[in-house]
Amino acid sequence: MPLALLALAVGAFGIGTTEFVIMGLLPEVADDLHVSIPTAGHLVSAYALGVVIGAPLLAAVTARLSRRTVLIGLMVLFVAGNVLSAFAANYDYLLAARFLSGLPHGAFFGVGAVVATTMVAPERKARSVSLMFLGLTVANVVGVPAATLMGQHLGWRATFLGVSAIGLVAIASLAFLIPHDHAHAPAVGLRRELAALRSLPVWLALGTTVAGFGALFSAYSYITPMLTDAAGFADGSVTLLLALFGVGATAGNLAGGRLADHSLRGTLFGGLLSLAAVLALFPLLMTTEWTAALAVILLGVAAFVTGSPLQLMVMEKAAAGPSLASSANQAAFNLANAGGAWIGGLALAAGFGATSPALAGAVLAVLGLGVAATAATVDRRRAVPGRERVVAAHVPEPTRALHS
Repeated sequence: MPLALLALAVGAFGIGTTEFVIMGLLPEVADDLHVSIPTAGHLVSAYALGVVIGAPLLAAVTARLSRRTVLIGLMVLFVAGNVLSAFAANYDYLLAARFLSGLPHGAFFGVGAVVATTMVAPERKARSVSLMFLGLTVANVVGVPAATLMGQHLGWRATFLGVSAIGLVAIASLAFLIPHDHAHAPAVGLRRELAALRSLPVWLALGTTVAGFGALFSAYSYITPMLTDAAGFADGSVTLLLALFGVGATAGNLAGGRLADHSLRGTLFGGLLSLAAVLALFPLLMTTEWTAALAVILLGVAAFVTGSPLQLMVMEKAAAGPSLASSANQAAFNLANAGGAWIGGLALAAGFGATSPALAGAVLAVLGLGVAATAATVDRRRAVPGRERVVAAHVPEPTRALHS
């Protein structure tokens, strides 16, 4: 695998750290800026809103620029957002800075996934995407706990300065390691990128992302009350258990990349089916501490097995203009975050019990399987005889021949 994937993973590590660390620093931020914790929680929503808006918007307006330039520019915007967060004079400024920090998130992963797949042979495409996503999953194991400790001991502003430093390292890595083949504007322009989004298979792939990861966030958003109220863990144990989720997510991400290179659709179906099964078993698994810890790990594995297959699926269905669709998949991921949390909250509010969000997530996973099955049916009707799956090797990239 080319070293350039390391540069993409470093950028993903910084983005993953800044996205999730705010959740552990809400008390410190609320106390320092003299707002309530629920009000400080809007900082999470502001970042997610930035991702949803920025992913397709920035991918569209940069469609005619070289992907190398776009990736570096997105990381510059990321650093700027985090520096402004560190020096925010009040809550309103911090809210705006968090929105700014979220803008480059989706476009970076979207464009980065396209770059990653053009640097490897066709049979390693899913693996290359999973290695870029590795930075995101490792951030949950290492980056977020370390940044949270930094914020608790040195102040929350120091955390954002630390994340900004990671962004600077990512910028240098991208400048030195991304091949100069990507220093030229891609052959596809905005019109072809937009045309690719009119495809039904693209929207079915995006719908699978929303349902599949909505299943994850329906449960994960309420994992703390499940662990404390149902499984009986002390509050102080939750941080370690969330790190176990990150370990499971990392393992699932790497496994999903390798499996998807052998069977993209098979890995997707297997991952969604496993996710539905794990979530359906949550009421049973949350009855003892050791089975609850196992459930947290299995949740991470099952959910992130589908990460790189879904990303690659969207790109392949939008082969004529993959950058915009790839970025739109990141927006879909954040819609799943918000929608899944809302649906899980409805289950809790209805009084169905502490583990009811997991059961709601199981239903969403089954819905994702249904959307994926519909997509498979559509593909079979359009398929070229003799091919097991769509392969993106036919994408008219001028750089592809240089790397094949």
